[in-house]
Amino acid sequence: MLVLGIETSCDETGVALYHTREGLLSHVLHSQTDMHSEYGGVVPELASRDHIRQVLPLVRQALAAAGRKLEDLDAIAYTRGPGLAGALLVGASIAAALGFALNLPVLGIHHLEGHLLSPLLSDPAPTFPFVALLVSGGHTQLMEVNGLGKYVLLGETVDDAAGEAFDKVAKLLGLAYPGGPALSRLADAFSNSGQPRRFTLPRPMLHSGDLNFSFSGLKTAALTLIRAHGVTEQTRGDIALAFQEAVVEVLTGKSLAALEKTGLTQLVVAGGVGANRQLRASLSRKTEETGAEVFFPALEFCTDNGAMIAFAGALRLQSRHAPHPEYDAFAVRARWDLEAAARSPESAGASPDRAGIDDRS
Repeated sequence: MLVLGIETSCDETGVALYHTREGLLSHVLHSQTDMHSEYGGVVPELASRDHIRQVLPLVRQALAAAGRKLEDLDAIAYTRGPGLAGALLVGASIAAALGFALNLPVLGIHHLEGHLLSPLLSDPAPTFPFVALLVSGGHTQLMEVNGLGKYVLLGETVDDAAGEAFDKVAKLLGLAYPGGPALSRLADAFSNSGQPRRFTLPRPMLHSGDLNFSFSGLKTAALTLIRAHGVTEQTRGDIALAFQEAVVEVLTGKSLAALEKTGLTQLVVAGGVGANRQLRASLSRKTEETGAEVFFPALEFCTDNGAMIAFAGALRLQSRHAPHPEYDAFAVRARWDLEAAARSPESAGASPDRAGIDDRS
């Protein structure tokens, strides 16, 4: 079964082909970073317009790279939500149009499910059940994953997501967009300087007794340091290092606590912040000490991409009979809770474009 995956939830246009027997055949990605850098952040209207320009050429490129034609497709998966409404509508419209023209089933995929399942594309891959740390610009959550569509929320951020906090502090430090990766590079450079740590920032909710997170206070603490010490190159590096170490320690501590609470021994890390080198090193070291295993997606699958959507779509098709084609280009969800979606009767309907997340596996 050959599935075309389309991802247009925010500022990256991703298209991929996944075959249930042959694996990932191709994936192509267009990033809007350069376009949005002029504005210091994502401009939703510009993002939507760029998806319109890019998605069909990327579909053709993915097909050519895999040596396949549109007529070879068996299904189309697209990101239904969450994300920017206008951007999501682009992917939904293209998927619905192609599905109608080719008489193929169309599946709406939850964006976070795509991230959550993306480490399964790697070798070695985790097996169900496992704990997942979803950590990105818009989400920081710990989930217990017992199977496809079987997700239990263990904890989440009560304010800023970790990636969002990275971006905000980077902006305070005067770093160029995208701020999160720039802050991480600066912190890594100063971590190897051999100098003693100048600043120590708080570890919010690390010992709260639950699995929730909070990162907005770290932003305020960083701002206080900036006002007190200015923004010299040395101070920027010292604050970036202190901030990254605080976030990594909290994410690591909460992840280990989630493993202990559930009794599971596998941890999956997904989302853009999952590419952070210090976080990877910390989680790898701590899980090894406790006898657990940690799994990361390949770096190319940490950011938004079509491969994770095609893969999630293929798993959903394999888990049930293929639905009858029914197309709705407006069935998108700008806000869509993963755990609630798994329980939603609407999500479990027969309409393929409204399939989203269900609990039938």
